[in-house]
Amino acid sequence: MADRDSVALPSEVRARLAELELELSEGDITQKGYEKKRSKLIGAYLPQSPVSGSEAPMGQERKTPVTPSSSSRYNRRRLSGSRDERYRSDVHTEAVQAALAKHKERKMAVPMPSKRRSLVVQTSMDAYTPPDTSSGSEGEADGEEECPEEDRVGGGGGGGGGGGDGTSSLEDSLSTEHWVSRGLHPASSSTTTGSSASSSSSSRGSSGSGAAVGRLADVLQQHAHLHRHRLHRTENHSAPPDVTGYTNNSSSSSDGTQVDRAACTGNAAHKHAPKYGNAELMETGDGVPVSSRVSAKIQQLVNTLKRPKRPPLREFFVDDFEELLEVQQPDPNQPRAEGAQMSPSQGEQLGVVTNWPPSLEAALQRWGTISPKAPCLSTMDPNGKPLYVLTYGKLWSRSIKVAYNLLHKLGSKQEPLVRPGDRVALVYPNNDPAAFITAFYGCLLAEVVPVPIEVPLSRKDAGSQQIGFLLGSCGVTVALTSDACHKGLPKSPTGEIQQFKGWPKVLWFVTESKHLSKPPRDWFPLTKDANQDTAYIEYKTCKDGSVLGVTVTRVAMLAHSQALTQCCSYTEAETIVNVLDFKKDVGLWHAVLTSVMNMMHVISIPYALMKVNPLSWIQKVCQYKARVACVKSRDMHWALVAHRDQRDINLSSLRMLLVADGSNPWSISSCDAFLNVFQTKGLRSEVICPCASSPEALTVAIRRPVEEDSVPPGRGVLSMSGLSHGVIRVDSEEKLSVLTLQDVGSVMPGGLMCAVKPEGLPLLCKTDEIGELCVCTLATGTSYYGLSGMTKNTFEVFPLSGAGSPLSDVPFTRTGLLGFIGPAGLIFVAGKMDGLMVVGGRRHNADDIVATALAVEPMKFVYRGRIAVFSITVLHDERIVVVAEQRPDSTEEDSFQWMSRVLQAIDGIHQVGVYCLALVPSNTLPKTPLGGIHLSETKQLFLEGALHPCNVLMCPHTCVTNLPKPRQKQPEIGPASVMVGNLVSGKRIAQASGRDLTQMEDNDQARKFLFLSEVLQWRAQTTPDHVLYTLLNSRGTIASSLTCVQLHKRAEKIAAILSERAHLQDGDHVALVYPPGVDLVVAFYGCLYAGCVPITVRPPHPQNITTTLPTVKMIVEVSRSVCVMTTQVISKLLRSKEATATVDLRTWPPVIDTDDLPKKKPPLLHKPLNPDTLAYLDFSVSTTGMLAGVKMSHSATSAFCRSIKLQCELYPSREVAICLDPYCGLGFVLWCLCSVYSGHQSILIPPSELELNPSLWLSAVSQYKVRDTFCSYSVMELCTKGLGLQTDALKSRGVDLSRVRTCVVVAEERPRISLTQSFSKLFKDLGLHPRAVSTSFGCRVNLAICLQPHRLGKLADQGTSGPDPTTVFVDMRALRHDRVRLVERGSPHSLPLMESGKILPGVRIIIANPETKGPMGESHLGEIWVHSGHNASGYFTVYGDEALQSDHFCSRLSFGDTQTVWARTGYLGFLRRTELTDANGERHDALYVVGALEEAMELRGMRYHPIDIETSVIRTHKSITECAVFTWTNLLVVVVELDGSEHEALDLVPMVTNVVLEEHYLIVGVVVVVDIGVIPINSRGEKQRMHLRDGFLADQLDPIYVAYNM
Repeated sequence: MADRDSVALPSEVRARLAELELELSEGDITQKGYEKKRSKLIGAYLPQSPVSGSEAPMGQERKTPVTPSSSSRYNRRRLSGSRDERYRSDVHTEAVQAALAKHKERKMAVPMPSKRRSLVVQTSMDAYTPPDTSSGSEGEADGEEECPEEDRVGGGGGGGGGGGDGTSSLEDSLSTEHWVSRGLHPASSSTTTGSSASSSSSSRGSSGSGAAVGRLADVLQQHAHLHRHRLHRTENHSAPPDVTGYTNNSSSSSDGTQVDRAACTGNAAHKHAPKYGNAELMETGDGVPVSSRVSAKIQQLVNTLKRPKRPPLREFFVDDFEELLEVQQPDPNQPRAEGAQMSPSQGEQLGVVTNWPPSLEAALQRWGTISPKAPCLSTMDPNGKPLYVLTYGKLWSRSIKVAYNLLHKLGSKQEPLVRPGDRVALVYPNNDPAAFITAFYGCLLAEVVPVPIEVPLSRKDAGSQQIGFLLGSCGVTVALTSDACHKGLPKSPTGEIQQFKGWPKVLWFVTESKHLSKPPRDWFPLTKDANQDTAYIEYKTCKDGSVLGVTVTRVAMLAHSQALTQCCSYTEAETIVNVLDFKKDVGLWHAVLTSVMNMMHVISIPYALMKVNPLSWIQKVCQYKARVACVKSRDMHWALVAHRDQRDINLSSLRMLLVADGSNPWSISSCDAFLNVFQTKGLRSEVICPCASSPEALTVAIRRPVEEDSVPPGRGVLSMSGLSHGVIRVDSEEKLSVLTLQDVGSVMPGGLMCAVKPEGLPLLCKTDEIGELCVCTLATGTSYYGLSGMTKNTFEVFPLSGAGSPLSDVPFTRTGLLGFIGPAGLIFVAGKMDGLMVVGGRRHNADDIVATALAVEPMKFVYRGRIAVFSITVLHDERIVVVAEQRPDSTEEDSFQWMSRVLQAIDGIHQVGVYCLALVPSNTLPKTPLGGIHLSETKQLFLEGALHPCNVLMCPHTCVTNLPKPRQKQPEIGPASVMVGNLVSGKRIAQASGRDLTQMEDNDQARKFLFLSEVLQWRAQTTPDHVLYTLLNSRGTIASSLTCVQLHKRAEKIAAILSERAHLQDGDHVALVYPPGVDLVVAFYGCLYAGCVPITVRPPHPQNITTTLPTVKMIVEVSRSVCVMTTQVISKLLRSKEATATVDLRTWPPVIDTDDLPKKKPPLLHKPLNPDTLAYLDFSVSTTGMLAGVKMSHSATSAFCRSIKLQCELYPSREVAICLDPYCGLGFVLWCLCSVYSGHQSILIPPSELELNPSLWLSAVSQYKVRDTFCSYSVMELCTKGLGLQTDALKSRGVDLSRVRTCVVVAEERPRISLTQSFSKLFKDLGLHPRAVSTSFGCRVNLAICLQPHRLGKLADQGTSGPDPTTVFVDMRALRHDRVRLVERGSPHSLPLMESGKILPGVRIIIANPETKGPMGESHLGEIWVHSGHNASGYFTVYGDEALQSDHFCSRLSFGDTQTVWARTGYLGFLRRTELTDANGERHDALYVVGALEEAMELRGMRYHPIDIETSVIRTHKSITECAVFTWTNLLVVVVELDGSEHEALDLVPMVTNVVLEEHYLIVGVVVVVDIGVIPINSRGEKQRMHLRDGFLADQLDPIYVAYNM
């Protein structure tokens, strides 16, 4: 570019250069050809400056690899996006390349997410097979693309064409004095006009959007140049080949010699440069890359996360976690505004011209009568042929007709439907301006207020619902429309137009002349002078998607038209070409209002025609010799793309090219590029007039069309980081992140403008501060219709000076634009309030971020105009989300690579992390009527989890820097702390006990026996025919039953078998492998009679032998069973082919089937010598996957039964229904032992039968009039889910639960309060008392600590009544710090905890510190320790390492009561004394269980219980049915089961990440989406998280999607 500044090139050379440029960008010539022709063209004009040796190859080499012309070919596809290439600045592309190159220095492997095949959208197999490493086949173009990133760093503007010549401009720029003069170099016209083709960068960067931005580009250019040298130095240490997904470094030799690099552009380099970094490392088997193994990826992720985060973590919580929201500590080095207070800028006087009409209707009347033949509007058909010319005479007569019909032909004479002042909707398509302008002026004449809106395309169109709300609030009852549009609206089968969602009921009224009746001769509308009545309402869509109506009065409308006329020097009968939407904004103001005021001729170009022929507007300018054109930068861009086919373009007639979105910071590159190319076609540089506008303030500023010799327009080259702090700094050190702005002219005539601080009071800004522009003028909107509060904040602002005094007594209007007033009163706009995102106290503009994303090459993977950037609030700060539409032909790996690079680019240029980047399939983002992206709707879909992306990359680790500090453990109070009686440092010691067993007198006959076997013999003698057990089958009928004597006799026969067949000794262990039923009970007592020790084992599942049989075998081995007793069916199963394949038959001990019992009974029943000998072993698999067996002695067993009998008041006359698995814990005790001890009848319902008949349990409870029933959580869940909709059917079948007084859920976990509550609510209709449901709590060391049967009212007069279970709410954040803090229900972060049941008689509990073993105070969280007669006596382990575990069964406190021997439960909980009293008048102590210590996860120094995180996650999206979390290498892994289509899988990733951050202050490392039923659950309904973890790490889950959060 330096070359062009130092040498003026003749215009024909410039034109030829520009054409070359475009050919290159179109891919019509190769890079080589381009270089050749270019050097030929300009060689003659270059000064032959001596070039140092090292510099020459550098300059050459930098030009070469810049343009992947293939990618440009992609870019060339035209798109119907409203936010496209105007975001292009070649300089920006360059900056992005440099930022990416910087990132390459800190190389890291980033794990790519893994997807199930079926999810890989529209991609072929090669998405998974790595591309062939020699990808030379695609020819030269691709080679350039493959070049390592550094080669492109300097790419761009000018390629340093003049060798070392440009340094002067660098010094020049840096030496300039104060920021204002430095930043706003008025670009001398030679620079702007002369900066023609800015080397190949514009073709690849902006694909033809032409020149870089005046001086700035030179500065950047040189900077990039220097930057390269730095890179070369730093990269000399030979780096290992990069295995990341970004780019491959192996092609550049480590010493960084230029020669080797330059070679990279040819095909030579291809052998080393695969498309995707890991390609060389992947051996694909079955098409899946080997490196996709989960464990490898997690390692990659961990490595990536070890990189330092940018900002250090600040203090966020005080120790007492009275949480202080982080107060952003201002960075002492951040730039601050230093200028003086700004003074408002005054526009020139609004000159009142004598013949200006008193109102727009008067103007129309004047032209319609004086010159009825003058053309007002010409419309085009989709082929660009003139369709229709509307003259001023026609417009006048038709408007009168519309006005007459509106006022007189709707409704009846007495009750007209529309009266003056009413609002009516104008619904006209974009290709029918004539019908619209007629209707608009018709409304003005009838004094009716038009509300122009978009045509609703479908009933559920993205924005039309909100527009419906606007119409409703405006009281619209009539909608005017055209014939064609009316025919196209969606109709119901009866032919009526359907009611649109959110719309009021409207009458559709067609305004074509042929449908209207002629007004009587004597009827004429009144044309008044402009007054304060509302003229029209323009709709405005807010950031959140809501639609507001801005009311514009007749005075304002007129004043605005006058001001525009003066600014743009409009004269009568001028021709103006309009490409903009004529229904609102700049299009409406210029092409409908001001044009009629000045009798101008508007040539209207519909959007449809622009899509077909982007040059149409330029052709019309030539054809009609138009003086003015109104366009957006997009239209200029499209014209650039297509202009090559045109030879006869002449734009010399244009005196003003109005750029409607000139205030968008990125329009500058389109303006420059357009000027570059069309200067040769007669376009003068001073013709381009950017303007700034907003719905509230109408036109804010316009650059006036100037005479050739006046002051050239200004430029500002501002530092992005300065802007993010709200200050204006000309960029000095970081040449990468700059924003180049063009001015949008000066304040409107008759206006006053100032800038105020965007937040808080409207204080005036300083001169070097960015603020919201405010204007004070007649010509603005006056209110938001019907919203007085918002109106006050926007339209009635009184800016305050630093001293706090108002600037004027006339209110200002906020424009919603961010900017500043520069030297000479020029206005600069840096962004919109709506696009502002405040992240970590710094402001970023959505448009800027879009631009950076678009500058990341290659652009093959996403569509240009289809990128949405917005922020969402997560954990008290805004987080940036980027959503883009992906091209259907891009592979997974390419897209992922592009995403990774976008993240780096945004990080490098804006110094802000992107929280989430999502790619969606093409054409799936909601559109606005003109084809742009509907931002708020997109955001809504994202937040609801309904966006259905096909690729997601979340980066919470980089963005979230305001987490609370990791917790450091405080040393606990030691024994020296004060212990006075039962107080620990001021608190009551947390201890409680059930009733005392020794004190309780009852007529318990069984007490006199020490052993259960004796109790059974005694019952068989005294009550032989009393039924103890009844087993139900799935139909609810009795399958079998046992009386006392039957049980005794069958047990004797079993004992006989054991002694004769198996020759067992006393104390031998026997495994009982039976299905739930009476056989199990019989076998158990048979073992006791024979003096053997029984172990109950769940039989293997016939459908799932391979996974269930090994567990059976393991228990049999670990328990040292000498024989296995079972049924014939199971014994056959063990011998089956499938079983022997899993477990060799010969490894089993003898298997005895007990179906055919012998006739004889054993000679002598065994009587144990000592009550402390072993009665049975209880084996169970914990949720963490540990198999643990505990020893139960005879005395403990009897004490246990007695305790339950007393607590539940069980007598022989009672019936108890049990729907539990009978293999371990309390379930086994209730199923097998309690009936024999207490004599009550147990109705046994195997839970497996409920799968066939979910209502079995409740029907049985009702049929047998049961008062007490026991179940598990899985049974309760099955009933809740399976019978939820059947309560009425059950009621009609006579199911009645009103007799149930206790329904106890048997569990070894924290009570699942939501499940018990929904169960109670659901079955309340069947008579279930809400207080009947309660829980129990047991664990390995003590199978039942709490069991709370309620005593309900009259049913329980005779019983001892226990208090209701109480629920408390605790602060979840305190819990993580092992503290209990009670909070009110519904307060944030509250967690409901239900008391686990009433402590059993004979049980004592204390809460102890798990580390120090000291006692804890009341309401403190600690480990629950228990002392009781029915504690287990120890773990039964094979390997003799009982010493390890002995601590669990015989622990002593470190201080206080150091004598008592306690068993440690391994569960955290706390005790709380309640206000309630027990039967004996004592205050009731409630025990709250929080969770198992072995399951708790230590993260960031805090203790998390998986269930809390899982509950949050399940609540977050309707498709998540189940969730399990675990940690791996300190990463939190969340597994969710998806109930829905696989395409919803990726929606869950952001939602899961958000909710865990919000509610738990944790960053999720990996999100795994799996099918229903993948999370393993044991028989007690507990999740087996460790099994899941092992399966995940061994790649056995077949997940739908795995996301690795960065």
